[in-house]
Amino acid sequence: MSDAAQPTAAEVRAAAEAVKAALDRHLAAVERRTGDDDTAVYEAFNALATAAEAYDELLYDRYDEVTPFEIPGADGNLPPYTGPDEPHALSLLIRRDYAVAEPQRLLAQARRVAELDSEADTGAAAKAGVSPLAALGVLFGEYEPDEIASRHKEFGLEEGDSTLWVTAAEELPEPGEWLGAPFDHADPERIVCRFDVSSVFDEEEDEDGPVDAAAPGADA
Repeated sequence: MSDAAQPTAAEVRAAAEAVKAALDRHLAAVERRTGDDDTAVYEAFNALATAAEAYDELLYDRYDEVTPFEIPGADGNLPPYTGPDEPHALSLLIRRDYAVAEPQRLLAQARRVAELDSEADTGAAAKAGVSPLAALGVLFGEYEPDEIASRHKEFGLEEGDSTLWVTAAEELPEPGEWLGAPFDHADPERIVCRFDVSSVFDEEEDEDGPVDAAAPGADA
């Protein structure tokens, strides 16, 4: 690279200051977070990742040096964004996997919920206590997914991987438009940001030592 094409020292310094500011914003968002799916935290993480990547590139171009930062999801896994520059609507696409680790606990909790339901007959309560399918129907009918996520051990469940996609749109779909096939229109090119949680990140840390950035949405 010629000297004329290199970024200036001032540009590198400005990028470093942008990283510092993004770190402050991210910490402030984490300190004020209202739950696992706090949008402000996700946005601050995404801004921090962008600032760190820009600084890393400028630092290398100017000084042939690199940072120790590793930003998951910033390595070309996502296709280029082609959604609206000013989205007026968004969709959250969430997947959480669970293993039924303690079937008897699952059945017992479902039976307890069914018995407490004044509208449930004894037959329904009995079925919830012996059928895993019925038990899952009872629990997910009674509790919000976020509550099950925070109390999964009580229900005999073990967490697997989870992901959240934030996708942009020009406007909200018509009521009922996508309910027949809710996941058929997940467009990777409209992803504003995505946040993954997986034990694989913990395994990578064990093998390689601590990393400087957790996966989006993961517990650091």
